[in-house]
Amino acid sequence: MTEITTEKQWPDNALTIESMDMDAQGVGHRADGKVVFVDGALPFEVVRANVHRKKDNWEKASLLEVLHESSQRVTPGCPHFGLHAGACGGCKMQHLDAAAQIAVKQRALEDNLWHLGKVKAETILRPIQGPAWGYRYRARLSVRYVVKKGEVLVGFHERKSRYVADMRQCPILPPHVNAMLMPLRKLIGSMEARETLPQIELACGDHVTAMVLRHMEPLSAHDMDALRAFAVQHNVQWWLQSKGPDTVCLMDGALGESLSYALPEFGITMPFKPTDFTQVNPHINRVLVTRALRLLDVKPTERVIDWFCGLGNFTLPLATLAREVLGIEGSEALVARSGENYVFNQANRDKPLAPTRFVARNLFEMTPELLCQDGSADKWLVDPPREGAFSLVQVLAELHQQPELRQGWTPPKRIVYVSCNPATLARDAGVLVNSAGYRMSFAGAVNMFPHTAHVESMAVFDLI
Repeated sequence: MTEITTEKQWPDNALTIESMDMDAQGVGHRADGKVVFVDGALPFEVVRANVHRKKDNWEKASLLEVLHESSQRVTPGCPHFGLHAGACGGCKMQHLDAAAQIAVKQRALEDNLWHLGKVKAETILRPIQGPAWGYRYRARLSVRYVVKKGEVLVGFHERKSRYVADMRQCPILPPHVNAMLMPLRKLIGSMEARETLPQIELACGDHVTAMVLRHMEPLSAHDMDALRAFAVQHNVQWWLQSKGPDTVCLMDGALGESLSYALPEFGITMPFKPTDFTQVNPHINRVLVTRALRLLDVKPTERVIDWFCGLGNFTLPLATLAREVLGIEGSEALVARSGENYVFNQANRDKPLAPTRFVARNLFEMTPELLCQDGSADKWLVDPPREGAFSLVQVLAELHQQPELRQGWTPPKRIVYVSCNPATLARDAGVLVNSAGYRMSFAGAVNMFPHTAHVESMAVFDLI
């Protein structure tokens, strides 16, 4: 990014933006040292801002004028992005060049590791990146029938608002889904239940597009016919949800082709249901799995544990490389689903997968006894939710500091940790490095969600 010239005299109320925070706000300091967060401002810009919230140590403001523009400022790719009233809140960084977005996320990762965990990676990995548009294969779209206008809205919420944005396009959705937004509005508007349909959950596989329609009252024959006609015209698979997630079912019970995505480098196909957790960005997921396993460097003689294994996104590729794999997950339902995916792939391969077992375990309440019970492993892959894996790494530290508790158990030589929250990664990394006998060999950002402030990352820890 360009540096700011000091030759020009700026107005007294001008603010120099030094960085960008995790909410994609520009961060500057007043002369007295007070921090100001400015929506819409970019690093190295000089701006005028309107303060709308004040605290003792900081202020929040909206952008009024850019006096010195960053060379990385770009025209947003979506007309619904911005600071204006009614702007969509789905993206926060479209005004920043895509490559610069990745640099901001990499910086956020490194800052979190140092300030929260007091650790630094020996080597910074090149960020993983992919298409900046059309990448979002999963989305939860809110639906609202606006009685006064006689119009239906389908999309994300407005920026900092509970209202649904008036979205007529969304270029981060796959092109065929983007093209469906206006027809979806027309469909819902034609339905008798239009006032009691709050949400559509989108799930795209490699060959199937599924939509889960949340309905708060039984659907009439007219409405069911309208959904069937839309499904034929737009090649989508409707699922219906009358109450909680356990009520989700395929409309009419017709099976057809199942949702699935492929990990071609490993010859793995992952069937999934529209409510299962899968990565939002399949392009990045393929690269993520490949890099994680390359960094884990699994040998055919090694046993590997995949913690927080979910549907087996990492477990099944690991089973193409290792001697034995154990997948551990908190949800009994996901354990059953990952086992089904293992059987499915085993039956469709020339070369068999390694013996693989899946077990359910509360990974937020680990003990040394439970950890030792699962047996020693040469390598670990850890892919936790946003809460991180604090209980797991704490027990690892406890076993490192009290070897008498191990009872023959040995720690993994290498851990690859995939994170969706740099703050919890930093916290856990601090435990691993400062208390559990590991060094952080590598760390890098993963741009799973372009144009948003969401930071995914990966780190590698080696036993000293």
